[in-house]
Parts: sequence; C-alpha cells; structure tokens
Amino acid sequence: MRTHLLRATSIQLLVVLLGTAAPMRASAASADASGLPTHAALATPDPVIAMPVVPAAEVVLKQGDLKADVTGSIVDQTGRSTSPGTSDLRAVPPALPLDGPDDKPAATLAALPNTAAPAALSAVAIEPSAASAAAAAQATPEVAPPLDQPTTITAAPVSVDAPTPIGLDAASLAHALTAFSTDLPSGEKPAQMAERHKIRDAIVAFYSARDNAPLWVVDGHLTDAARSVLDRLDHASEDGLDLRRYAVPVPRHADADALARAELALSEATIAYARQASGSRVDVAKLGGIIDLRPDIADVPRVLGTVPGAIAAGDTLHDFNPAHPGYAALRLKLAELRRRYQPDAQSRIPAGPSLKAGMRDARVPLIRARFGLDVASDDAGLPALVYDTKVAAAVADFQRTNGLRASGILTPQTVAALSGGDPSRLESTILANMEQWRWLPRDLGTDHIEVNIPDFTAAVMHDGVVAHKTRVVVGQPTKPTPVFAQQMRFIIVNPYWNVPLSIIKKEMLPKLAADPMYFQNHGYEVIERNGTTFVRQPPGDGNALGRIKFMFPNDHAVYLHDTNARSFFGRDMRALSHGCVRVEQPFSFAEAVLGPENGWSEARVKKLIGGKERTIMLPKPLPIYTMYFTAFVDPQSGFQLRDDVYGYTGRVKAALGLQG
Repeated sequence: MRTHLLRATSIQLLVVLLGTAAPMRASAASADASGLPTHAALATPDPVIAMPVVPAAEVVLKQGDLKADVTGSIVDQTGRSTSPGTSDLRAVPPALPLDGPDDKPAATLAALPNTAAPAALSAVAIEPSAASAAAAAQATPEVAPPLDQPTTITAAPVSVDAPTPIGLDAASLAHALTAFSTDLPSGEKPAQMAERHKIRDAIVAFYSARDNAPLWVVDGHLTDAARSVLDRLDHASEDGLDLRRYAVPVPRHADADALARAELALSEATIAYARQASGSRVDVAKLGGIIDLRPDIADVPRVLGTVPGAIAAGDTLHDFNPAHPGYAALRLKLAELRRRYQPDAQSRIPAGPSLKAGMRDARVPLIRARFGLDVASDDAGLPALVYDTKVAAAVADFQRTNGLRASGILTPQTVAALSGGDPSRLESTILANMEQWRWLPRDLGTDHIEVNIPDFTAAVMHDGVVAHKTRVVVGQPTKPTPVFAQQMRFIIVNPYWNVPLSIIKKEMLPKLAADPMYFQNHGYEVIERNGTTFVRQPPGDGNALGRIKFMFPNDHAVYLHDTNARSFFGRDMRALSHGCVRVEQPFSFAEAVLGPENGWSEARVKKLIGGKERTIMLPKPLPIYTMYFTAFVDPQSGFQLRDDVYGYTGRVKAALGLQG
C-alpha cells in the first residue's frame, strides 16, 4: 500500500497505516492458542519521515471495532463518534513513542507493506490546518497510486501552537487514588475482586507513604522506565502470564486526571505481572496431594520500590520470573511451538489401536511413507500391512526425539505427534510446568540434588551441571512422594528400618492376626521406648532400606535409600514405593553427594558395610528438591514429556484455566 505524502514547511503531516501483521498493543488484545494474550509491537521497516510531537488530546489505537482513533473523535464501524475522554483506552503501540519532550520524534512514518490494510484499521491521518492549506497547495506532493482500501479518517486541524500539557501533581494523584481504591472493575469473580481490592489498598498505602508523588510520570510525560515496563507488559504471554484484566490507558498530552489514571493503571499492571511471575496464579495448597513448596509472591512495596527506579525497568520486572535454566528452556520451547508448524492434513495418521512389531494394520503403509521407508509389498503386490521391526525402530527414534518413551510401539500419543500433535494441549502442558518452576526458590544452590518424580530420576548437581544421575523408584499414586525442599545432612550405612505406623496398621497387623509370630519369623524387632512401642528391621541384606540411606529430616519421614527389591528399576513406570525414594546406584550416588574431593570414594563408603549402623556427616548441608515436571528439556535428549503420574500437571492446568 502506498499513500500520498504532502510536504510543506508550515504543516506537519503524519500518516500511520497498519498492516495485517501489526496488532495493536492492548492488555485486552487477541488471545493465542492457550487463551493467553499475545502482544506485538507495531513495527514496520524502513522509516521514511520522523515527526515531532504535536500536543493533542488522548490518542489510542484500538483493534477490532474501530477504523481508526485519532486526535478529536473516535469513529467506529457504524460511523458513531465518541469522545476520547470517555473511550475505553488501551496502550499505544510501542512503535509510537508514548510521550516525550517536544523536540524528540513522536512517531515514524514507515514504509508500507504490499498488502491491503484491514478495513477495521485502515489509516490514521492528521489533516493540516486551513491556514496552511494554501502553502501546502504550492508544494509539490509525491504522487503515488491510490490506496488499496482508500478509507481514510481525518481529524480536526491540530495546531503546532497548542498549549503545553498539564503535569501530574500530588493533589491530582491523591484525588485519583480515592476513586482507584473504591471503583473496582465489574465482571470479576468474587475471589478476583477481593484480591484486586487488597492489592489496590496496598498501592494506595504505598503512594501515601511517598506523599502521593508519581512513579511513572514526570513533567507530564511517561518516564523511560514506564515505556520499558509497558513493552515488557506487552510480552507477558511469552512467560505464560495473563494480563487481560489489566488495561493501561496511555494518554498523549492529556490533562492531570488522565495522567493519574495512567499512573495508577500502570502500577497495578506492573504489580499484577510481578505477582503472576512469582507464582500468584495458583494456590498450591488447594491442589491436593502432598506439595509443600510455596512460592515467594512479590508484594506491592517490593515491586514498586524496585521497578520504577531501575535503569532497565522492563528487565527488572521480567526478573520476577524464574531464572532457572529449566524454566528458560521451557520458555524457548513455548516460543518455538507458537511459531512452528500447522499440521498438514495429508500427513495425518488415522487413530487406531497400539501396534507392536509383528502386528498388521492398514496404517502401516502411511507410517512407512512418513519415515521415508520403502513401501513393502505382499505376494499379491499390495502394500504390506505388517508393522515390522524396521518400522518399529523408526518409530522408536521418532519417540526419542519428541519426548516420548522410545518403546517402538505405535501408541495413540505417538500417532498424535506424527500427525502434528495437539498444539493447544502441548502448550498448556508447557505452561503448567513453567508455572511449577515458580514454586521453587529462585536460588537452588550451585550444588544440590534434584529428584524429578515423573521422570523417575535423581541427579546430583555440582556447579550447576549434572555430576551424577540415576534411576529411582518413587511413591505410588496412592502414597505419593512429597514435593518439597529440604537439606540433606548425613548418610547412614547399615541402617535400621523403623517401620512407619501406617504400614504396620495396613499391612502388618492383618498378617500378625493370622500369625502371632509374624514379627519374629520375619526378623523384625518390637521395641518399647518412653512408653511407645515401635517395630524396626535390623541392618542386613534383607533390610527394606538396603545398605544405605540419605537423610534430610522432614515432617513426612521420607528419604532416599537403597533397596533389596532391585527388579523394580527395570520397569518404565516406577511409582511403586510407599513414598520414599529408592536409588538404583546408591553407593556411586553417595560418592557424588559426599564428593570424592573430600576423600569419600564409592569404595571407601562400601567398606563401612557390616552389621552396625555407621553415620557419615556431609561436609555441609546439601539442598535437595523433590520436583514434579512432566515436561522438561534435557541437555542431551532435548524436549521430554512424561506421564502425569499424580495428576498434578492436570490440576495446575485447571487452576490456570488452560485447555487440554
């Protein structure tokens, strides 16, 4: 598209045409596949003319129901005109500077795309004053073909001699704060309304403590920090945040009341971002199960006391999100998912039963074609329908690189992935797992232990990298391993097993009723101490804890330990214990925990095996985190998906209002 450009020394002409690839900035912008808002800066290449700020009324460009919104009145699709002062304001696209000294460029007239502008947002123009029209007529305009869609909305004349905008003083802000604390948005759920009221009261208190001095507006203009934060708010969906309920009206040269509304709306949106980024969207205590992690949710003083004054305010706000490499990797995977493929209908594999090597199915020729394998034929010359080992191997490779269990079995999940997958479901899974990173401490420690329950693995981290990784067995879905953080302090070789009371009641007492000598016949000791009777199993090869256990005192009486039931490690689904975590390679794990540099090799630890308990104190407490991630990115294997064995991921999705 192209348009005529008039040049004259006495007039300043600004034309902004919006292409289909430039959505407006608005906290109520269109939603992406997850239902979360996606915001994109209005940016077009090759600037042509830069124009200085022209004092004017509040200006905002709104997507969808408006043709254009310019200085003067707003004209919608029906031709109705509304005053900017009463319009539903939204944030101005970031390519248009939000405010600035009058000697700085206010907008850039950009080269136009070769596609027609949508009818809803065709053009915005500022018409020259009548007094300068004659001078303009003598200027030689650049002649260009007419617009593809020539609907142009022109505003009332704007004088370059308009008065300087009114600044925002404490009195005006105090007046706005009174309304701000009582006039809450309608249409919110009671819990949302109560939370917003609480936050607004805290905002009012924060401003009161600073004598109602503005944070974001100076001399009638938004600060650089405000612009930086607005840009970060525009990209909130990149971190899976949902700010659709927090619109920010951004005035261009408005009165003090409009500036005050923008000031407070920006503070509220900033706090909403920081709180969501730090984990406020999910009440972990209501998820059920045993999840003892609690996010450190940012409060109003912490946010408003740091972000507005930061040199890079937008980056400071973004830092309320987790900085863990695991979170960052999922964030990149989310962006990749949102960018990439639309499934090709011709490549879809029909649904059907799971296939193992040797089975026959009509889908086999499609699967062979999908992997570029030769389409085999039977004796009659028809495509062979046997799911042979060659096809199964190709399927296993595909599963391995797509985060699925590499079994070679054509499962329904594999069929869905081969057919392009379900982007909305995968996106919601990634978002739910990103949310769970918010529950963890921001600093895990350079040395620590990570147990990922759905992955059935435990890893010892040294200097932020995996020093040792082993298979583990975790709690059954009915007896889940707790999700929590603790400090490992010591190791016991040749441990006693103090049988939990729950196991005695549910499993041992019925056997004791049938055989009064059950405890003695199975090597258990019945001990009375301080009026309490308990049952324990002495050290030995038959001990349920094996030969070593790793202790981190906690309210759940769970720990990591060896086991005498080693066959369980050969299974893919290893949620089989009573809640404790069984370690496949416990002595090499002990070496990694203790550190060979401290003189504790695997061989030295094994020398302690015998009939007596031996305790080894760690050089210093080592943080241990039992985590629950069904989606993660492995540095070697890439993106991985795991079964939701306890259902926690599904509950987080529901709490976030996600599909899939």
